[in-house]
Amino acid sequence: MNAHAAAADAVAEQYGTDPAAGLSSAEAADRLVRHGPNRRVEPRRVTFRHVLADEITEPMMLLLVAVAVLYGLWGTPSDTVAIVVIIAAVVLVEVFAEFRAKSVIAALGELTAPTTPVLRDGRTRSIRSEELVPGDVVPLAAGARVPADLRLTETWGLRVDEAALTGESVTVPKDARRVVDDDADLGDRANLAFAGTTVAAGRGRGVVVATGTDTEIGRITGLVLAARPPRTALQQAMRDLSKALASVAIGFSVLVPLVGALTGEPWREMVLTGLTLAFATVPEELPIIISLVLGLGAYRLSQHRGLVRRLRAAETLGTVTVLATDKTGTLTENRMAVARTVPAGVCDDELIALGAACTETSPEPDGGWSGDPTDVAFLVAARERGLTVPGEPVQRFAFDPARETMTVVLDGGTASSAGGSRMNTASSAGGSRMNTVITTGSPESVLARCRPADRPLLDRAERMAEQGLRVIAVATRQASGIPADVDDAERDLVPAGLVGLSDPPRAGAAEAVSAAHRAGIRVVMVTGDHPACARAIAARLGIGDGTLLTGRDLERLDDHELAATVATTSLFARVTPEHKLRLVEALQARGEVVAVTGDGVNDAPALARADVGVALGASGTDVARDAADLVLADDDVTTLTRALREGRTLHDNLRKGVTYYLACKVGLVATAATGVVAGLAIPFAPIHIVVLEMFMDIAGSATFAVEPAERDAMDRPPRDPTARFLNRALVTDLLAGGASLFVAVGGLYLVTGSQTVAFVGWLSGYLALAWVMRTDRTPLLRAGLLANRFLPAWTAVTAVAVVVIMTVPVLREALRLVPLTAPQWVAAVLVPVVAVAWIEVRKLLRAR
Repeated sequence: MNAHAAAADAVAEQYGTDPAAGLSSAEAADRLVRHGPNRRVEPRRVTFRHVLADEITEPMMLLLVAVAVLYGLWGTPSDTVAIVVIIAAVVLVEVFAEFRAKSVIAALGELTAPTTPVLRDGRTRSIRSEELVPGDVVPLAAGARVPADLRLTETWGLRVDEAALTGESVTVPKDARRVVDDDADLGDRANLAFAGTTVAAGRGRGVVVATGTDTEIGRITGLVLAARPPRTALQQAMRDLSKALASVAIGFSVLVPLVGALTGEPWREMVLTGLTLAFATVPEELPIIISLVLGLGAYRLSQHRGLVRRLRAAETLGTVTVLATDKTGTLTENRMAVARTVPAGVCDDELIALGAACTETSPEPDGGWSGDPTDVAFLVAARERGLTVPGEPVQRFAFDPARETMTVVLDGGTASSAGGSRMNTASSAGGSRMNTVITTGSPESVLARCRPADRPLLDRAERMAEQGLRVIAVATRQASGIPADVDDAERDLVPAGLVGLSDPPRAGAAEAVSAAHRAGIRVVMVTGDHPACARAIAARLGIGDGTLLTGRDLERLDDHELAATVATTSLFARVTPEHKLRLVEALQARGEVVAVTGDGVNDAPALARADVGVALGASGTDVARDAADLVLADDDVTTLTRALREGRTLHDNLRKGVTYYLACKVGLVATAATGVVAGLAIPFAPIHIVVLEMFMDIAGSATFAVEPAERDAMDRPPRDPTARFLNRALVTDLLAGGASLFVAVGGLYLVTGSQTVAFVGWLSGYLALAWVMRTDRTPLLRAGLLANRFLPAWTAVTAVAVVVIMTVPVLREALRLVPLTAPQWVAAVLVPVVAVAWIEVRKLLRAR
């Protein structure tokens, strides 16, 4: 049967599921095998074979193939075997580095894959959306992305945005009780919720009737291959830089062997030298270094509950100058508890019962509730007092951030348990049963809808908020029918009182705010809560100077005035998502780089507009997470400041990695030119250059990807986002590092005339340079010699490799090396170390 043409119970029976308990885990696993994953987009799989196929067709790899072929034509069989083996090793190293970078980035996609709540084994749990199977029972709430086609079994004011499927711009009301014609159009199937659409308001629950390409949207699109993730700005800049530097490197690679040939060097040897110099000096590893550092940094952040959805956010985090954060749940614990009640015409219990009746939660098997913490606090308080909470209302108007209210209408037969004497008297006075309207929300909004306005109660709310309490006003009235709309429901209300909820600041929130301030990042609180409550929490956390603007204040400012105001104001209360978007734009107009937090459907524009949009994963909606660049799995501001630190570390490591990599290239070209200028043979044979390149690439791509943050990462201002990456300081550092290698290794070659000494000296020098370039400002001993997990191990590997190569005759002869004397060993190892040691001395002097 077609699901929309049958009753909900019949559909549940057809799919072998219990709408109240869902499928069992075992049955769901079996169905997943039979039906396959709920997937309309096939993810790109990163395999070593595909990366190998891509890499071996790169121009630099083809250069190595040319070297191997020419060695086979012009060299001895032993030379040919040696160069082919070494070239194969270099290719595998390059491919592995690229594979690792792409695998890490692909893993980030897995970590941020969409999830959905599902009812299984009688419990609501969160699973990856692709694990849904036909027969699963899925609850829906405002802001959720519908994960599969559902036959709705229960609806409470549910409205769905179906523009993605039907093009309909108006949200569509849904009703689980309806049964429509078998041939009804998609837009008329009011008892179905379709995959890819978004819940705009209300709640619901439904049975999965189609997944993957069997859904309505899946039939249209089919199974498509996921698009390649776009390059970040820095990745593209490094790719462009790599191409620009390639022409310079190739120029030197042609010039050096040409001069050598003109001065009497064997032309065949010079051709091979030119090809290998081109391979070794063209900076083809730069894009790989960037991808690996960005990917591993983002992956490290994910292990601390910060999930990077877009890799560009990892770059931008290091430039953030303003952090605009919500209060509830981010700066505070979001663990609400009723702390104070101020009844107005009712008793305490009646006030709590009214508040508990006007909630939107889902019961959990353990007896608790899931939903907004404010609603849960009312229900917990009602249970602790032994109060009975009525069943589902006959009408519900979901919380509206703009109105700052939520309203329910209770049937007269169930309302008496929630309202006590006032409702009983009112319903009996007219001789007929009356429905009860209950409204909760901000004191200003609720009391403004009461008749008459209660100014003393509003003043009391102000005083409670000054003590850091979140204040909820409760009002009610009797209605002879069911109000047609929210304006009709929320008129002529009678105040029932105020409820103060405590929500203390998170442990570590004050330290996180202080850390942001030390880092030159301004923290701005943007909340929908009461101004006095916002001030009280801000004072405890050290945010702002007490100057505060409300949403209404913002509405009176034009864009120019607002841009001037946000320069000095750090507290904003009673703010709607539309106000938040204006604040972001005003801050950006002043040249600020803004990170902003959000969790609701209406927060999506501000999250998308921000330089770094941060969604709250625990309490946020699917729409907010889709619009965000970063998701905080725990909604904790300390996670956000940790992300800012990681963003700075990423950029620092990228800068250090690129500086080191290019310094090695500069040093290699300068050293190779030494012999030509001095009228000697080139210091490195082609086979030497290939081996040295292999060691340098591994050090360059891995060392700086795992380097931890320097101690002053959060004790200095954010970097200028408009500054060029390859700035004067970076160029100076790389030229200084390259010159140090050149002086050491070129000097050794000029003094000894030995290619073997130059070879060993280079391996010593490139390692020593990596050690001193690990940190920019922190001396090595203070940073910790073992803090970098890779470099000590790679140093040992290089040392062992040098010893083996030099002591095993077959290897030594294959690489055209000769035994060294003891003085030559000492010179080859120590001279390069001493030559680069000045960099560490400079850091020590600066630290002092």
